[in-house]
Amino acid sequence: MKLCKQKIIYNFIKSLCTTSAFNIFYQKRAQMKVTEEIEIKGSKESVWKVITDIDQWQNVISSIIKINVINKPESELVGLKWQETREMFGKEATETMWITDVVAGEYYATRAENHGSVYITQLSIKEEDGKSTLSMSFTGTGESFIAKFFSILMAPLIKSSIKKALIKDLEDIRDFIEKH
Repeated sequence: MKLCKQKIIYNFIKSLCTTSAFNIFYQKRAQMKVTEEIEIKGSKESVWKVITDIDQWQNVISSIIKINVINKPESELVGLKWQETREMFGKEATETMWITDVVAGEYYATRAENHGSVYITQLSIKEEDGKSTLSMSFTGTGESFIAKFFSILMAPLIKSSIKKALIKDLEDIRDFIEKH
């Protein structure tokens, strides 16, 4: 009897979460987007060189433990695919990421998929008066029922942790560029 009640509750929640009203609510409330930026004393070209040298990121970003390049196109960044192992929330986590969009010298976007969610990160550069501004934007979107449901509950808690991680990555990149 208990299992039957659990199944009824599960099916009820699932039916609520697949309605168009829920999807509109979800898109407005649960999609997590965080953007941070930092000023760097360096040219746009020097920043671009560092942020596109994925092979060396474990030497630049302190939370990255290991990079394993899976696919490296010969002439462009689109299609570059790697596994990134980093420390997140006190534990090691490995994600497979790939570059999906590039405007050389200006920005690139990466995609990762895990636990029923899609994660898009974009790094972009602007230069003014000999200084560059590096911006990092992270968007997480739940695709599966469970990911959508839990993202509504957990997004506010996770958002502050993601913000801190983005700021730390940007500071590491800035410090590396300004020292070299």
